[in-house]
Amino acid sequence: MQHKLTTLKTEVLAQILSLTVQQDIIDYRNAITGKNGSLTEILKGIKDLSAEEKQTIGKLSNDVKVAILAAFDERIAEIKKAEIAEKLSSEFEDVTIPVSQDAGHHLHPITRTLMQIEDSFKRMGFDCYESNEVTTEYWNFDSLNVPKTHPARDMQDTFWLEGTGNVLSTQTSSMQNILMKSKGVPMKAIISGRVFRNEDIDATHENTFYQVEGMVIDEHITLANLKYTLRTMLSDIFGREVSIRMRPGYFPFVEPGVEVDFSCPFCSGTGCKICKKSGWIEFLGAGLMHPNVLRE
Repeated sequence: MQHKLTTLKTEVLAQILSLTVQQDIIDYRNAITGKNGSLTEILKGIKDLSAEEKQTIGKLSNDVKVAILAAFDERIAEIKKAEIAEKLSSEFEDVTIPVSQDAGHHLHPITRTLMQIEDSFKRMGFDCYESNEVTTEYWNFDSLNVPKTHPARDMQDTFWLEGTGNVLSTQTSSMQNILMKSKGVPMKAIISGRVFRNEDIDATHENTFYQVEGMVIDEHITLANLKYTLRTMLSDIFGREVSIRMRPGYFPFVEPGVEVDFSCPFCSGTGCKICKKSGWIEFLGAGLMHPNVLRE
């Protein structure tokens, strides 16, 4: 058996060097080390050896198998390297040619939607900013009139960064005071970005999602301005006239606060599965900025 193993090793190593196609090497490796391969058949005879022979032949067979497998891997690597070198020497790409506009690439739907929203607000005179994904407890809660006892501060609702006192932003509103302090007023701005909530995922909830925050600070601003702005943006997005309605709603950082729905653009308000037969889709929370937030 010792002779068979050493002879097989010599033959296999020589044969490997003669192969130049990767698939041929893989097929040959299977023929040697596979379930019914030549090496496997030899190793099946070890069980019939004496204890002393098993010890000697066992070590030799392991050494032979390791050497053969290593040779296969090395030869495959050599062939891959040679193929790359051949392509580099034979193929030429003119990097000065303008890129085709139809390259088969596309933007993510979320990116496209954000771009549409930003474009609509820009036409209405808004500046665009990106939200911080990591923020402080002060910016995320204290500056927004969210009291210490508010449930949003619980570990179950917010992702806290251990040992820092910082959080993953639960809302883009965490940027409100940062912009007011740094940019001053009057101000017309939108803030977009990813926000994070410690929520179970279902059809209407996610732990990571995008928000767009809008804020206008100036004299003589009313809910009528808010209603017009939202209706204009939604009509831009859907490419048709969209109606909105406002319902009273509570949020710590606005007073008065409203919940905003828009008429279902899929059924034009007659009722469908998407709007749950109501003709309206729940959209967002809004309101006039709370005096405590402005004072802060």
